[in-house]
Amino acid sequence: MGHYVGVRVPRSVARFNKYVTNPIQGMWAAKVAPWAVVEHVGRVSGSAYSTPVLGWTEHGRVSIPLVYGTDSDWVRNVLAAGEFTLVRKGKRLHVAGARILPPDSPDIVGLARFAGRPFEGVLFGRITGTPE
Repeated sequence: MGHYVGVRVPRSVARFNKYVTNPIQGMWAAKVAPWAVVEHVGRVSGSAYSTPVLGWTEHGRVSIPLVYGTDSDWVRNVLAAGEFTLVRKGKRLHVAGARILPPDSPDIVGLARFAGRPFEGVLFGRITGTPE
């Protein structure tokens, strides 16, 4: 695997998006690919959250470039749980085995391999079905 730079969008932009942009994007992101919504549970609060992301699916695999870095709350929640629900094109998909991979990993699918290049990594998981 090659070397990648590992940049991230500044935390100030992430905070703004969390409270202003994400609620707006959340209204349509689950329906318009490559946008999707990650539904996850807070590792401390136990609260349910929804985070709009760019994500690609192919052959039972999910790849989400980590634009805000590996220490974003939603990423830490997903990694702690090991699973999450991805809502993409109006369909709810259960994803398990969540882990961070480099963008040039052969497991990364779709344009996430290219979109993830400048960032710290890509969240990878396997679609195991629909949530119960």
